Amino acid sequence: MEIINSKKAPAAIGPFNHAVKKNGMVFVSGTLGFHAETGVLAETFEEQAELVFQHLKNILAEAGLTFANAVKVQIFVKDMGKFPVLNEIYKKNFLEPYPAREVIEVRDLPKGGDVEISLIAIV
Repeated sequence: MEIINSKKAPAAIGPFNHAVKKNGMVFVSGTLGFHAETGVLAETFEEQAELVFQHLKNILAEAGLTFANAVKVQIFVKDMGKFPVLNEIYKKNFLEPYPAREVIEVRDLPKGGDVEISLIAIV
């Protein structure tokens, strides 16, 4: 098992790592829209989502991968009304064929975040 952390993504806010690589798979922890340099949460849903995708990209790069390696994406949002905005940002980051995914509305996310995304990638 290989532990993966990126200095270009916010520090974990609990006892976990950014990602774990095992048996040809990379499991990326849920990522929120904090500015990596300051630890401050971005103000809007769109800004948070853009940051989340940037952090995921940086974590995957640390593992030598890109979004093209992703096979499963889990997205948690506090407001399903933001689904169209999320889809536009998603399409800027993932190309066809898209990975499997789900979008789940939740009551709350850590530290007041509006969107959290995790993913699984294949090496």
